[in-house]
Amino acid sequence: MPFTPFHLGPGALFKSTGGRHFSFMIFGGSQVLMDLEPLVRIIRRDAVLHGASHTVAGAFGIGVVSAVAGRPVSQFALWLLGQRDPRISWTVAFASAFIGTYSHIVLDAVMHPDMRPFWPFAVGNPLLGAIHVGALHLLCVACGLLGMTIIGLRAALRNR
Repeated sequence: MPFTPFHLGPGALFKSTGGRHFSFMIFGGSQVLMDLEPLVRIIRRDAVLHGASHTVAGAFGIGVVSAVAGRPVSQFALWLLGQRDPRISWTVAFASAFIGTYSHIVLDAVMHPDMRPFWPFAVGNPLLGAIHVGALHLLCVACGLLGMTIIGLRAALRNR
């Protein structure tokens, strides 16, 4: 299913450890952009859902678009939410976007047999079945809970 919320779990953990050096908004946007191709393929009823967007090369291109488009959109959204200094550096934007796209490939490659993450350099999917899908989902949820806990604890300590 495209746009799975499980991808956001690791993003929350990255945010909790990266702080202002990581943009959860750009990370999340990259997740959505990664799954536009599978969404179109689902609508068209294609047999293969994960094509070029779910390759190392495709993730690079989507990462660039995510950073370039996501930075101004995220800064504006943060400004609307009342953040005093909503600036996101280009380094943070690109790092967050590439962490988003490449983590997306790894997570999807473990569970989707139609993926060819290293195409056109290699056929096949060496990550398929690396861990059980249920364990993968549990790991993503655990990352999200741990990340939110760390963020909450930091906020509570700041407000003391």
